[in-house]
Amino acid sequence: MKYFTIRDVENLCGIKAHTLRIWEQRYSFLKPMRKDSNRRIYDSDDLKSLLQVSFLYHKGYKISKIAALPAEEIRQLVEKSGGPDANHELFIHELIAAGVDLDKDKFEKITHTVVLRYGIDKCITGIFIPFLERIGMLWMTNHIIPAQEHFASHIIRKKIICATDGIENPAADAPCVLIFAPMGELHEIPLLIANYFFRKYGFRTVYFGINTSNECLQKYLTQHPVDYLYTHIISQINKEGTAGLIKWLGGHYPDVPVLASGGCMNCLESGNSQFTFFRTVDELVQFTKEKITLAVHSS
Repeated sequence: MKYFTIRDVENLCGIKAHTLRIWEQRYSFLKPMRKDSNRRIYDSDDLKSLLQVSFLYHKGYKISKIAALPAEEIRQLVEKSGGPDANHELFIHELIAAGVDLDKDKFEKITHTVVLRYGIDKCITGIFIPFLERIGMLWMTNHIIPAQEHFASHIIRKKIICATDGIENPAADAPCVLIFAPMGELHEIPLLIANYFFRKYGFRTVYFGINTSNECLQKYLTQHPVDYLYTHIISQINKEGTAGLIKWLGGHYPDVPVLASGGCMNCLESGNSQFTFFRTVDELVQFTKEKITLAVHSS
């Protein structure tokens, strides 16, 4: 069984560690174990219980009322609150619980439900990305095993690929973007998300995926010029490596606009006009809409 620190629970549930400590003192429903150092540790059952409590608490229920309820009544109250007007946070919590348990059937049922209810676009921005960010924090601090992140990512990956396959082919003269992540960067879902939105709003895409070498890019681009390059770098190459990629792209393809996202791209200099940095998916979507509109008007 995996165990979680109070900081893990804070990040996953959205409840401050200080508040969790107060609840522990005042109410009997929360009794985490203690390590030899006297630090609190929570098992997966504790986490799932707190996810339910957190959802109700953020829906406006008083903690004193929640704490007085048996576990089964809390579960039923969460299910009752999960009707047509349920917010995204409930489904993020449910995905976290299913992911921690490696419950494939439950995880797929939740993803299927939310895609039908909200559509793939809102699921990507409002549910899948926040879920993956929270799970990613646990993975980086070794509080979940890689299998749990890979398990969840694989199912979400399939949903995005399926949605992308259903998009009609763009116009032959539409702008073309080559999508890649450099050597050492192994996070693929951000690339798949970008590929989906580029395709949806009319771009032609060439998808190279993760772990792409400079030599591979050079060989393709020598024969097949593109209008844009897109890359996403989170954490797998260091700042020097990111800076090296920026320098290489600027030196070899100074006339090709580079679109970039991911935490490691924060090292981009603000005065570098060749690069456009997206901090959110919404910014990427807005960019694609604007460029397609310009392309249509100029044709």
